Amino acid sequence: MATIMHVDMDAFFAAVEILDNPEYKGKPLIIGGYKDSRRGVVSTCSYEARKYGIHSAMPIVKAAALCPHGVFIPGRMKRYQEVSRQIHAIFPEFSPVVEPLSIDEAFLDMTGCEHFYDSLEAMGMSLKKRIKETTGLTASVGIAPNKFLAKLASDLEKPDGLTVIRPDEISTILNPLPVGKLWGVGKKAEQELNRIGIYKIGDLLAYSLPELEEKFGSSFGPHLYYLARGIDNRKVEPIHEAKSIGHEITFDEDQTSFALLRGQLGRLVEDVGWRLRQHGLYARTVTLKIRYYDFKTITRSHTHETSFCDDDTIFQTAVSLLEKERLRPVRLIGVTVSNLTETAQLSLFDETENARKLSAVMDTINARFKRGAITKGRTLIDEQTQ
Repeated sequence: MATIMHVDMDAFFAAVEILDNPEYKGKPLIIGGYKDSRRGVVSTCSYEARKYGIHSAMPIVKAAALCPHGVFIPGRMKRYQEVSRQIHAIFPEFSPVVEPLSIDEAFLDMTGCEHFYDSLEAMGMSLKKRIKETTGLTASVGIAPNKFLAKLASDLEKPDGLTVIRPDEISTILNPLPVGKLWGVGKKAEQELNRIGIYKIGDLLAYSLPELEEKFGSSFGPHLYYLARGIDNRKVEPIHEAKSIGHEITFDEDQTSFALLRGQLGRLVEDVGWRLRQHGLYARTVTLKIRYYDFKTITRSHTHETSFCDDDTIFQTAVSLLEKERLRPVRLIGVTVSNLTETAQLSLFDETENARKLSAVMDTINARFKRGAITKGRTLIDEQTQ
């Protein structure tokens, strides 16, 4: 039986800002743009801000209406990446098998390491304490027999949580939870499931695999069937063994604005590009993933002749693929890079070198002036285009 640990920092960007600016503590902090910005999109927000219904990918204009007294700032990606590197450097101290998921979370395969600790709880607390001592930030940790359950567990007691799900506790913990707690089930999917009488995860147990396939398709149907039973056979994949690096977001409400989707791609690309460069990797293929309101999921890919690791190439390719689609209401969007290599394959005219130099200049300016003095306009949306 495997032992998987999922580590997820608590409101990471906001937590870093509060660490550096103690005057923000206890206040609703929204990161993504100043309060009077008509084009910004919420990147993340503090738990105090979430009480007002604010969430990621929400236009700043709407967030300001919901919480006019909140603290609104653009954010500082270079600073977040700096702290992220400190956090990710800790993980190999606990396990040789680490799969980074994003700038602020990762899976650790702790199988065989259990005997170093008095209990699974002690193991989780040891990692949480190490992160706190190194960065001053809190993390939520979930420990379970597989990746899905570990990720679910880390979310159950946020912030600063620690939850262990043992094999004999799976059904007891899963069954009473809202079906929206299943990975990949957003608000729209939850509403569809509620419509046919499925409110709790345990309600799915009454449906056979063929019944769920008939109702939700050959992909999403089995996804619901197995996760409802706590079954997930995916392995923790170290980054050097991974075949791809990607990130995606499920919207709380279906989106039809091309400008918003384009802006969100810009934010996803920042994460994917960072992970690519963090591990000294290059890619040749960019894949765009879109899931529509009716759960139909499409992927569109483009492979370049030469390898790259800069954000600009990833973003421009993803947007080009997006522009070719006849969009319907979108509930999920994601971007992935693949065909990974540890060496760059340069062309005669290496335009990506200019992109890398531009990123370095922007990082220097933002580091000096602290509050996102310069940023890519592509991460913004124009309210008038919505």
